[in-house]
Amino acid sequence: MDYKTVMVGLALDRPNDACLRVAGDIAERFGARIIGVAASDLRPPMYFAEGDFAQKLLDEEASAIQKRLSELEAEFRASVEKRATAVEWRSARTFPVPYMLQQVRAADILVIGARSETLVDPNAAPDPSDLVMQAGRPLVVVPPAVQWLDLRSALIAWKDVREARRAVFDALPLLAAAKEVTIVEIPEQDGRRADALSHVADVAAWLRGHGIATNTVVPEEAGGVIEQIEKIAANVGAGVVIAGAYGHSRFREWVLSGVTRHLATESRRCAFLSR
Repeated sequence: MDYKTVMVGLALDRPNDACLRVAGDIAERFGARIIGVAASDLRPPMYFAEGDFAQKLLDEEASAIQKRLSELEAEFRASVEKRATAVEWRSARTFPVPYMLQQVRAADILVIGARSETLVDPNAAPDPSDLVMQAGRPLVVVPPAVQWLDLRSALIAWKDVREARRAVFDALPLLAAAKEVTIVEIPEQDGRRADALSHVADVAAWLRGHGIATNTVVPEEAGGVIEQIEKIAANVGAGVVIAGAYGHSRFREWVLSGVTRHLATESRRCAFLSR
């Protein structure tokens, strides 16, 4: 199984160089095509604006959005045209998240830039936290400082739940391409290390069946999951962390676990997330 179509989501309010580089890396490695996607909608006019003045503001903003979308298309094509088997551009004047969720049906994998701020302007860019819980496709979240998709070492952040099993399956092409793969499980309670060792041993055996050799790590100490994952990722030189996206519904909104939110917003390395 390979990735045949990569989709990359572009933001209107910041550089997109990192996620374009990573999308190009994936397309080049797997001989895939790339679809670029961007969207933005009009903001309501200021409360004191009305009549012709309000219409003038809306017309100016619509023109600015269209200009920015055209600039992004040119940036997208210049960055990936020579790296993919084919390229396609899709854009619209609408909210980014719903638009991208509609378009991702055409892709195997979605690449998006990380957003570290608490609130993301819903008109300017899709929020990775929204996409990862709803896309139905694996998501590669790319921090702005990343220069390339570094597959010299990949870390699987394992937890014995459905989402982690889905993520590792979805990541098989990347794991097969990685030079070194490490599986880590952080025991959530003291005295559960034997269970964690059994879990990672099974995952390692399953991956061996797919021709992927792995190392396994289970720390002696329980807890501090985010800190321990980051420390182990640094120790093995991981360029990407593969993890299930965990969450639960509350008041009809998705609430991410601390680990998922950290990987989607604060990690210094690429995160491959699926659920």
